[in-house]
Amino acid sequence: MFDIGFAELLIIAVVGLLVIGPERLPGAVRTGSAWLNRFRSSFNAIKQEVQQELHNDAVMRELRESGEKLRRESEALRQDLSGLDPSSLSEAQPSPAEAPPPASPDSGSDHNHGQNQNQDQNQDQDQGAEGTPAQKDPRASS
Repeated sequence: MFDIGFAELLIIAVVGLLVIGPERLPGAVRTGSAWLNRFRSSFNAIKQEVQQELHNDAVMRELRESGEKLRRESEALRQDLSGLDPSSLSEAQPSPAEAPPPASPDSGSDHNHGQNQNQDQNQDQDQGAEGTPAQKDPRASS
């Protein structure tokens, strides 16, 4: 900030000692350093606020630019679509006879899922038929 060397500091100290006196010099130095610290912290806070505002302005500028770009693209798309003939759109779409049939509700993964549940239930019933050791036929183990 300031380009002050040792010689300049020594001259300031001697002048301060002569003007203020040896009794009040330590208090004056403390007061001066407190003011300097307040000035520095205020300056840093203002600097940080300005940087934050500049960053916010840059973000808002980018946002506006992307919004304008989106508007231009949507307008160009709207103009392209308005230039198309409605009859050409119907020719581009497949007729109902050419379209594949819609999937039936019984087909697909849901149907297979139901079969898997039935198989799981059958396995549970088979295990239940074997029974627990207390339910087994005592004649079978002899």
